[in-house]
Amino acid sequence: MGYTVKFYKGDYLQRQQAANADKAVAYVEHHFNSSASPTASYAVVVVGSNASSTSRNWGRWYAKAVAEQFGTKVGGDGGILVGGWDGRGDGNVKHTKMPAVLLEPLFASHPQQAEAIRSEAGQAALARILAESIRRFFPDGGLVAFSVGHKYKTSSPNDRGAALAGGGTEADHAEKVLEKAARLLTEEAAAPTPRMLRVMQGDRLLFETVVDEDAVIHWSSDRNLLFIPEADGTPAPAPRTARAAPKKAARRGAGR
Repeated sequence: MGYTVKFYKGDYLQRQQAANADKAVAYVEHHFNSSASPTASYAVVVVGSNASSTSRNWGRWYAKAVAEQFGTKVGGDGGILVGGWDGRGDGNVKHTKMPAVLLEPLFASHPQQAEAIRSEAGQAALARILAESIRRFFPDGGLVAFSVGHKYKTSSPNDRGAALAGGGTEADHAEKVLEKAARLLTEEAAAPTPRMLRVMQGDRLLFETVVDEDAVIHWSSDRNLLFIPEADGTPAPAPRTARAAPKKAARRGAGR
């Protein structure tokens, strides 16, 4: 069974009720964060005050993946805020019958992160992380509900959320990320896949290989080498310092 994606509009309660009626398996509302400080920087996910363990684990996995991708840190409690900021954001996700997350991956107010939000590469990376998180936590496929934060509200139709440093709005760029994630989910199979090791440069895949589920992968920062066990279970060699090449014996002069 594959994934289908549906975008929900209206006020936040209406969106959640519609997703419930459609029996969606997962609910995602996408925002970007903002602060009076242009240096504020962390990835965080809001889950409802009644959030299930799946919602919490999903949110933590996503926040950590974004932090690793963009070189920032996770906020909240290991990447999540249960019940939002003093209740703000709670109502956006607590009325669903399925696991739900409200994403705040980057700061619109941070100049460098705003550039990433506007860029095709940044949007593609965020879309890939979101799609991977959905496949990880909902491997059997089904209907995924997407909600663009701020945009399409009945009560405030002109709301677009925070302004991006350098131009643009939170909601319009969150929608672009969700559209890219929707294409990834609907164009790729939902069948369980083996554990994959991938090497990315920006949004470009440089290398990938299947790795045993129990394999212990080791990175040697001294040698810039990644050790992967052999397919037969043979452990990867322990990292060692490369030996210097032996010196050649000095040639003796002629005339002996």
